[in-house]
Amino acid sequence: MEAHVYSSLELPRSVVTIGAFDGVHRGHQTVIRQSVQRSRKLGVPSVVYTFDPPPRVFFQGARMLTPVGEKLDKIGKLGTRHAVVARFDEVYAERSAYEFIGCLAKLNPVEIIVGGDFRFGKDRLGDVKLLEKYFKVRVTKPVFCPQGSVISSSRIRQLISDGELNLSKALLGWESGVNAKNHILQE
Repeated sequence: MEAHVYSSLELPRSVVTIGAFDGVHRGHQTVIRQSVQRSRKLGVPSVVYTFDPPPRVFFQGARMLTPVGEKLDKIGKLGTRHAVVARFDEVYAERSAYEFIGCLAKLNPVEIIVGGDFRFGKDRLGDVKLLEKYFKVRVTKPVFCPQGSVISSSRIRQLISDGELNLSKALLGWESGVNAKNHILQE
């Protein structure tokens, strides 16, 4: 996998999936694998577009589940060809939804894969409907754990805070996994 950290990438065609991907948990893994499979079917490179730090960490001070290096390692293991990491800071947070669309246009996506609640741009004004005006968009369904709850980074953070380390590791889904206890101790 080629990582493009804080730099731009231009491609003649691609399949792009976008998200914070903090933890690269089982839900994220499903979305990234779908994009890799789709890109192979269409004969174009797959791109994961992500952020460092994740927006929730930047805006709300949430605990980060995976540092960018670890995140890229996990994304690479899922078979994606490129990862674009945008530096999420005060300047990036001020970008309009249309500026973000312009950035995505440089990747010439034949398809973009996102979750149904995907929002982008300053004040989260961009949504799936706006994205669909410019690109073909595939919305993925949420991934649920065996107990029936949606797998999300927020839920995993809460489980770690509650001391439910085994369940948080199960939702992360990596054999070597994120050492949730160490992440707590590092805070």
